[in-house]
Amino acid sequence: MSAQHPTGPTSSVGPVDPTGPVGALGSPGAVRVDVPCRACLSGEDLDWLGGRSVSVALDLPTRVEISALAAPSDAPPEGWAAEVWGFLRQRLPGLAEHPPAVTSHSEAPSASGLSSSTALIVGLFRVFTDAGHPPGRLPDRVLAQWAYEFEFAVFNGGGMDHLAVVEGGALLLEGREVGLPEVKERAEFPADWSVVVVDSGTRKHTGGHIRTVRAQLAGGDADLAAYMRIADEASGAVWEGMRAHDHQAVGAAMSRAHEAMRDHQRMSTPLLEELRTTAARAVGLPLKVSGAGGGGSLVGVCPQVDAPDMARALRMALRSDHPQARVLVTSAAPGRSAAPVRAVNTV
Repeated sequence: MSAQHPTGPTSSVGPVDPTGPVGALGSPGAVRVDVPCRACLSGEDLDWLGGRSVSVALDLPTRVEISALAAPSDAPPEGWAAEVWGFLRQRLPGLAEHPPAVTSHSEAPSASGLSSSTALIVGLFRVFTDAGHPPGRLPDRVLAQWAYEFEFAVFNGGGMDHLAVVEGGALLLEGREVGLPEVKERAEFPADWSVVVVDSGTRKHTGGHIRTVRAQLAGGDADLAAYMRIADEASGAVWEGMRAHDHQAVGAAMSRAHEAMRDHQRMSTPLLEELRTTAARAVGLPLKVSGAGGGGSLVGVCPQVDAPDMARALRMALRSDHPQARVLVTSAAPGRSAAPVRAVNTV
């Protein structure tokens, strides 16, 4: 099991007092933030199609850091750091032309459907603003909203991932076509449960996915309608099972959600189905693809006490036919606050 990290995004600021302003933007002290990734237990795409979805933040954090010696570069920056900095310069006065240098590392597999890319983006927003945004931290509600607006402009998708990694814990969401979904309920994921992640070793392939689904929605596609109905019902059952502390009910509902993804929206692949079958036969663990699919990771839940032996047996079962697959055991990242983030949607 991975070491327990605080929920995210949490940050450390030094060598100055972390309770007060941290100097001028563009001349920060050391700032480090850990942001959890997330698993979708049910309801992919419903965060923007409408309907219920369930997310849980995972203790597989992405760490983003500005060193105490970092300073803005004279060379134009590249990648997400440059894009996030440009977004912030339009909203916060006083930023230098270029951002300070940052480093990042994620414990989550890349391109795995666990939202490590959103965790990185949220981490960049947090370290850049924590580095000296007066008079204090950017509120979580603004952080989630800005990160959502930033990604919406690129991918035109929903806001589950942003709320999941900012709030931590488990969230029951009600989606809307534009704007952050509504947090209907939040809860701590059972502390005596583990989340088993099976990384297929293949990158998720979701190019054009949202555009395709938006076209289905506009055309009144029957498969999409069936998927939305089944996934919404499965999300409700996942949440009820979690609140009742019934991991078998959660696993059964996750299986229904996966089957709807596979049969109505073609989000699975032959390899993912082979991995699911192996897990069911070897250890009796129901697995569901996390994210829009086409590769990436599968997730399942089990009692924490059973997780080590289950993971060991599953690794042995996968070793000969699927040596590229990895089995990770992790826990949920706890919720950050007692009340859900509620943001004003401006997109």
